Amino acid sequence: MSLNDDVQVLKCIPLFRKVEPAKLKLLAFTSERLTFMAGDNLFAEGDVGDAAYIVLDGTATVRVRTPGGDVEVARIGRNDIVGEIAILCDIPRTATIRAETDLVTLRISKDGFFHLVTQFPQIGVEIMAELAQRLHNTTQALTQARAELAATAGS
Repeated sequence: MSLNDDVQVLKCIPLFRKVEPAKLKLLAFTSERLTFMAGDNLFAEGDVGDAAYIVLDGTATVRVRTPGGDVEVARIGRNDIVGEIAILCDIPRTATIRAETDLVTLRISKDGFFHLVTQFPQIGVEIMAELAQRLHNTTQALTQARAELAATAGS
């Protein structure tokens, strides 16, 4: 893929839709294209959050540790972004991302990510919306799991 192809992919991502093409070209240029083989980890839960990743091609699973072992909590694919929580909150990675198929990503460094958010505050708003949606989905899943657990305990 070329730099222009990367810019076209970035335009499809809600976080970057309102960013002018010249800035997206700079982002694509300063980012690193990485390929992972099926079964490889992009990063592991607990790692230092030093970059966000945009999936250009392929699929991956999002896994978290539980007392009963690793649990898949989501799947990601083309145009999805992962890893932004750890760089925004300056906390260790909250999940492990494992390539389910061969995976091509664009790695955006922490500095590059913050530079972009500083230049385009609208991206910060989009990030908040994305994170709020994820929190809502997690809350819904937790509520359902608790209800199922309570029903099982009451039987």
